[in-house]
Amino acid sequence: MGNQIELRHLKYFLAVAEDLHFRKAAERLYISQPGLSRQIKQMEDDLGVQLFERNNRKVGLTPVGLYLKQELSMVVKNLDEVLQHAKLMEEGKEGSVTLGYVGSAMQNIIPELLIKFREIHPTIRFSLNEMNNTGQVKALLNKEIDVGFVRLNQVPEDLALRPVLNDTFTLVLPASHPLSAYNFESLHQLEGEEFILFEKAYSPVYYERVMSLFEYAGFSPKVSHYTVHANTIFRLVENRFGVSIIPTSLKEGYAMNVKFIELQDIPIRAVLSVVWNKKNRNPTLQKILELL
Repeated sequence: MGNQIELRHLKYFLAVAEDLHFRKAAERLYISQPGLSRQIKQMEDDLGVQLFERNNRKVGLTPVGLYLKQELSMVVKNLDEVLQHAKLMEEGKEGSVTLGYVGSAMQNIIPELLIKFREIHPTIRFSLNEMNNTGQVKALLNKEIDVGFVRLNQVPEDLALRPVLNDTFTLVLPASHPLSAYNFESLHQLEGEEFILFEKAYSPVYYERVMSLFEYAGFSPKVSHYTVHANTIFRLVENRFGVSIIPTSLKEGYAMNVKFIELQDIPIRAVLSVVWNKKNRNPTLQKILELL
């Protein structure tokens, strides 16, 4: 790379590479369009490569431009994170960490983690994002979040996975349902009921665990509704559209006209795991993992 290439050139290039439109990129960067064009031309001259294919109708990336966009996106993002962390350190704030999580992790694991972590590191900033498993994996690979809480048993090789909770399953029934913890004997007692379940796409691994509960009981469920929201499940059960099965930790925090029966005697468990990018150099991440 030539001596004349500066960080601003990289950011200018990435802006045009993302928008594929010089005017839009210039407006986003708060510089003039001719000025932006000159900076990109200077970068191309210094590198001795052509980054964009230009004509009157459109702007496109050359193969070299596409390669640089993919590589420089991560480089610039990492640099921005380093500079942001340095600023937080200067302000007396040790750093920040961004968490992704599936809904059930917010019922106990994450609140307990944050409370204990705050006692040790009171100035760390947290950003919380509820996301499905697939979204968390993608965000971790792109370094958009630092750590995730997922229901998966396999992740890409750049990520690390560690179980943190083996949760029992719990039945969710309308409050007036004749079954209760006192007369419940087997899941088979609900063979004639319609079930409301989390969508398979939300977490294929979790879905297969739930299906194995029915295999264990010796029948296939009749499913009336699929959803990705616990609140929707509870509302549907409350209004007698069916019954459901959830991780036991998910039952906390909902005040609805339903009742729960924990399936303690069934050995199948809903596993919640923490996942992170092995290449993530955020120093706060290691503190989180140590506490977990």
